[in-house]
Amino acid sequence: MSVGPLDLRLVPAAVAAWLAATVGTRLTARGAVAGLVLALGCGAVVAATVLPGRGRHRSARPPSAGPVVVALAAAAAVLLSCAVQLAARERGPVAAAAARGAVVIAVGTLTAHPVADRAPWAPEVYRVRTRMRLTAVTVGGTTTRTRADVLIVGDGAGLDHPPGTRLRVVGRLAAARGAQSAVLTATSATALRGPPPAQAAVARLRDGLRTATAGLPADARGLVPGSTVGDTSQVAPELADALRAAGLAHLVAVSGQHVAVVVMLALAATGAVRAPRWVRAGAAALAAVAFAVVVGGGAAVLRAVATGAVGAIGLGVGRRAVPLPALAAVVVVLVVVDPWATGTLGFRLSVAATAAIVLLAGPAARALGRTDRTRRWWLAVTVPLAAQSAVGPVLALVDPVVTPWAVPANLVAAPAVVPVTVLGLVTLLLGPVAPAPAGAVAAVAAIPATWIATVARVVATLPGARTPWHGGPGGAVALAALTGAAWCAGRALLAERGRRRR
Repeated sequence: MSVGPLDLRLVPAAVAAWLAATVGTRLTARGAVAGLVLALGCGAVVAATVLPGRGRHRSARPPSAGPVVVALAAAAAVLLSCAVQLAARERGPVAAAAARGAVVIAVGTLTAHPVADRAPWAPEVYRVRTRMRLTAVTVGGTTTRTRADVLIVGDGAGLDHPPGTRLRVVGRLAAARGAQSAVLTATSATALRGPPPAQAAVARLRDGLRTATAGLPADARGLVPGSTVGDTSQVAPELADALRAAGLAHLVAVSGQHVAVVVMLALAATGAVRAPRWVRAGAAALAAVAFAVVVGGGAAVLRAVATGAVGAIGLGVGRRAVPLPALAAVVVVLVVVDPWATGTLGFRLSVAATAAIVLLAGPAARALGRTDRTRRWWLAVTVPLAAQSAVGPVLALVDPVVTPWAVPANLVAAPAVVPVTVLGLVTLLLGPVAPAPAGAVAAVAAIPATWIATVARVVATLPGARTPWHGGPGGAVALAALTGAAWCAGRALLAERGRRRR
């Protein structure tokens, strides 16, 4: 199977958008406007310099001019987004109230599923985190209409409502860094209206899954919802620690792997009835979008779904998949929409892992396998190896340890990943309409889920499972350099073996 050269033309645009977001989100609105003017000026200079001339001068255009102009345009778009969002944030009543830590009455709509942070020493004690888009805020008796996204934290069940629920929250505002305008620490919360019909249906699906798995053993009760829709509310703290130590935490954080399973199911179902290619592509894209709605997409989930949708569209029009340009385009679009996404750990891990799989896993499998069948088998090794190589330096920034057993753990757990995801999806769909069959399917899903938990717990006890590493950017760069050197050495050995074969 011959493979053409990688299409890197959109990569500079993705890098430029990422850098612009990293800088722009740390500026004021005026600073972002100044950066926008600078980017537009550079773009104009480059465009004027490299525009093709007439006649015999046309061939003098440098071949790299196009990517440079596109990269500057991407950076300008991100800086414009930063300027608009920062301006709205700086002049709004929420920012002023947060700056002085005012007690407010906020009314708005929840935009995310609640997440419970349980205390390891007392699992029954927890705080709920969720996000809300405010429509009105009352400070000192004065009510002002607004539009601001805030992070809400609070105790108890007052915030435990599905997205789309309209709430009235009393609490204290504080300044925040990141995508939210402020943090609202709630002292009380009252639901004013339930979610719209579509979001209510999603809530019933998730509640049905949680109910169907309630009677499972503790590990399966946490892992089946986690592996299906990323609901980790029932994952015990010690199991979460074991998953991290074994390099298996990604199995309960919805990623491209989960989207791939959903897309493959849609393609298999439509292929079984011999549907036209455009129907299969549409079904795959629709399944990916529906999955994102059920999960409640953060930046990483949207990246995974968008990449899967691009691949499905490519299938529909009969073109060969181009994962690297698709990934780069998705990064640019998502960063323009939400520049603060680049600061989230999930988004960084998702992009790094996907890029490594595209750049490293496929070529390594092709070098190791002589036939298409053996190459597919080798992908089972090279995909987790590439993904772990990429996420290791990113994780070292927040948790300075390395997990040398991560690749073997992923290989041993791999046979259980697709079954637990597929059976979890079936349980999800059956839960609201057929609770008894849903419980039976969940019991079957508990078998592969228990295997994953067992692998995590065993690997976490192995020597060096959490080997200390240097923290900060220096440690991340050192780990990245060491990993890169290992891949280069492996590539050199494979090249030497290929020459010996000839």
